Amino acid sequence: MDKAWRLRPALSADAEWLADLKARAMRPDLERLGLWDEEWARRRFLDTYVPANTDIIEVDEKPVGVIAVRPEVGAQWIEHFYLDPAIQGQGIGSQVLRHVMDAHRDARPFRLAIDRGSTARWLYERVGFVHLYDDSNGVDQIFGAPGTAAART
Repeated sequence: MDKAWRLRPALSADAEWLADLKARAMRPDLERLGLWDEEWARRRFLDTYVPANTDIIEVDEKPVGVIAVRPEVGAQWIEHFYLDPAIQGQGIGSQVLRHVMDAHRDARPFRLAIDRGSTARWLYERVGFVHLYDDSNGVDQIFGAPGTAAART
């Protein structure tokens, strides 16, 4: 049975615990790539955190994750999508991702970047993302999924 979850708007005050969540969630991939540096992971999050683009994922009224959608002219970028490792693998991630994509869907495609070799790839592929290209930084892979507002008209 799927756990009940909800989204709430993020606040500026959420920044520090979200940076810690990112560090916990990303540590296995960053260690695998030889890039683990907790302070760097936290700083990278804090430098790009925009509460207005971000929702907090709650289960049983407790915050367990985060997801953001950064709008650009030609695409909508899914960013900062992290779940507490204790609840990963329970189907919440794919439910949240589908919900957020439906809520933001328009003619622009969705884009996201994941670490090369990340197991998160399978989650994204299940909801329709495909590999587009490898970033020149040697770490990130860029994936895309279509917007469908135009397809519905």
